[in-house]
Amino acid sequence: MTAGGGRYGRHVFYGVTNMTKFFRDFAADETGAAAAEYVLILAIVGSGIAVAALALGTSISNAMGKAGAKIDAQTY
Repeated sequence: MTAGGGRYGRHVFYGVTNMTKFFRDFAADETGAAAAEYVLILAIVGSGIAVAALALGTSISNAMGKAGAKIDAQTY
C-alpha cells in the first residue's frame, strides 16, 4: 500500500506520521524530568525523616523506661 494509494492509505500514513512526531517530541520534552527529580528527592528526604523519627522514638522510649525503672527503684 502506498502512502497516497488505496481507500485508507493516506489516512494510515497520516496517523503513522503523527505518532512518529509524537514520540519524537515526547523524547525531546524535558519538562516532566524536573518534576520527577523533585519527587525522587522528596521521597529520599521523606524516607530519611521517617527513619530518624523511628530511631528517635525508640531512644526516647528506652530513656523513659530507664527513668521509670529508677523512679520505681527508689525507696521512700
